[in-house]
Amino acid sequence: MCIRDSSTSGIGFDPRNIKNSIYECIINDVEPSEAIQKTDTPNLDLLPAHIDLVGAEIEMINLNSREYKMKAVLEKVKDDYDFIIVDCSPSLGLITINALTAANSVIIPVQCEYFALEGLGKLLNTIKIVQTRLNPELEIEGILLTMYDVRLRLSNQVVEEVRTHFQDLVFETIIQRNTRLSEAPSYGVSVIMHDANCKGAINYLNLAREIVRKNGLVDHVEDLKTAII
Repeated sequence: MCIRDSSTSGIGFDPRNIKNSIYECIINDVEPSEAIQKTDTPNLDLLPAHIDLVGAEIEMINLNSREYKMKAVLEKVKDDYDFIIVDCSPSLGLITINALTAANSVIIPVQCEYFALEGLGKLLNTIKIVQTRLNPELEIEGILLTMYDVRLRLSNQVVEEVRTHFQDLVFETIIQRNTRLSEAPSYGVSVIMHDANCKGAINYLNLAREIVRKNGLVDHVEDLKTAII
């Protein structure tokens, strides 16, 4: 399931042709089961998004319990999946607050670049506020270092600084810059379907193993069903 139209198109769906999406579920009370799409990737479903979601924040301003709208939608389908991945935009608006309120845990991607460290501090503050006021069960699954280039001294400095400050919160896996990883969305498939042997795919497979191991699901990995929102 997906709250970004870029993720929707990234796995082969044209947001312009989507009839029902997470927007309709939140604003018009459409059942999520009517919006969920099957994908070509085994055990992966999609709850799509389109550009109308941008306007949802304005429409939600005067709604009661507006921070819990996504949580109410996901409650209807959460028992059908082992993992529900909510793909958030980089902004910290009401939709992202909804995602954090609905989630059990959050993965924090950090690009191996200078300004990403400033954004990390702001996001951590937002997570603390959500934990205090809206979702006390929210945990940090881990900090994920991305867009790493071994040739750049800055990349290595960011890795060292993040690992020094956050220690066990940082995933062992680092996502490296990779051409095949970058081009996969243009083919409308995941990087695993595009080129499972490329460096980017291997990085994400290692991340998946790390998350599965952390959640004690190693023995059931073949049967896990996931939805992207």
